[in-house]
Amino acid sequence: MVQVTWEMALRLPAKDGGAMRDHVDFVVAQWAKAMPSVDTSSMEIFGRMVRIQKHLERLRAEALTQYGFKEGEFDVLATLRRSGEPYRLTPTELYRSLLVTSGAMTNRLARLEGAGMVERIVDAQDRRSVQVSLTVKGRALIEDAVGTHTEVQNLVLAPLTFEQRQGLAELLKTVLSSLPGEGAPTK
Repeated sequence: MVQVTWEMALRLPAKDGGAMRDHVDFVVAQWAKAMPSVDTSSMEIFGRMVRIQKHLERLRAEALTQYGFKEGEFDVLATLRRSGEPYRLTPTELYRSLLVTSGAMTNRLARLEGAGMVERIVDAQDRRSVQVSLTVKGRALIEDAVGTHTEVQNLVLAPLTFEQRQGLAELLKTVLSSLPGEGAPTK
């Protein structure tokens, strides 16, 4: 069996007859040689999605360092901000919305509270219940950070036209909404 190198893959034609253009084309070409009977069409999609996500995570992390929080903390602050006034949710609402464990949420809230970006407010009617609220500092930071966040996403999507972006969004919505638990929230 011939080993396909990156240099060889660049000379191989892609499925559409053109030259290979990315790492996923290289991987798919290797699989085509190694196991020609395997349908690699899903690899072409998910391989690119994973690689794009890795680039996005790196770019977001670099962009968010100026605000003093990490991506998980950004998600907490953004969820509170988009919830609308008074920018307050229970820890349970937060961790369910963000699909993280209660332990992970507790750690994120502790860091954000220590940094003065959120505060815990005890419910006056039920002293056992706590809500998490954005502070003035947290609100100002997340509003700036959301602008930076969307700039990074738009930078990644810059090669696409507006119509291509809309089409991609619809295709991804179709796939995502077919998965368990991915319907629109009821609240």
